[in-house]
Amino acid sequence: MSSFRSAIVTGGRSGIGEAIAGALEASGVDVQVLDVVDGFDVSDSRAWEAIGPVELACLNAGVVTGEALIGRVGDEQYRRIMGVNVDGVVFGVRRLARVMRGGSIVVTSSLAGLTTMERDPLYSLTKHALVGFVRSVAPQLAERGVRINMVNPGIVDTPLLGAEGRERLAAAGFPLLRPEDVAEAVLVAARDEESGQAWVVQPGRPPLKFRFPGVPGPRVAGAEGMRPPA
Repeated sequence: MSSFRSAIVTGGRSGIGEAIAGALEASGVDVQVLDVVDGFDVSDSRAWEAIGPVELACLNAGVVTGEALIGRVGDEQYRRIMGVNVDGVVFGVRRLARVMRGGSIVVTSSLAGLTTMERDPLYSLTKHALVGFVRSVAPQLAERGVRINMVNPGIVDTPLLGAEGRERLAAAGFPLLRPEDVAEAVLVAARDEESGQAWVVQPGRPPLKFRFPGVPGPRVAGAEGMRPPA
């Protein structure tokens, strides 16, 4: 299943992270789980300083606010979701960029990073941030031989969904992904030779590499379609 010998998985004690860690361990990978239940806070930049090089890093930890109305979101809720979902990935990638020489990083984003999620706008905000970050940081990591990709699953049956959310979706007949489906996509993304890619994961479909549309360039004589200098 995997050619990796060592890996870290953030948020690896439940849900998608637990499925990723289990799949890797089943294929003989030495997995280090980094989870808040064990005292590792991904949003604490100091915690990352103890992390050494691995061949595969799965930056998966994530939370939701559970609040649809932005006017009701408190400062603590906002700081927590930004800290875990965004800082936890940025700090992790920053540390890994310093210590990894080759290998692969896979970030768990979400379909909410490619479209809207009215039931939790701040969750969508954080996942859009990850999409932009992964795509933008990929070229510089490639110079170190490190690939970075992301998986963007639809709605997954994990504890984050909550009993109410699960019941609501079941009543509507909406199909849910299993954590194992996302874990499989993580391994596909990890082995892919491209970098800066997003893999969409939806029920009943194999992992699909998302093709981002282009954006209009300048329409100025001599600079038609020119991209900004790196």
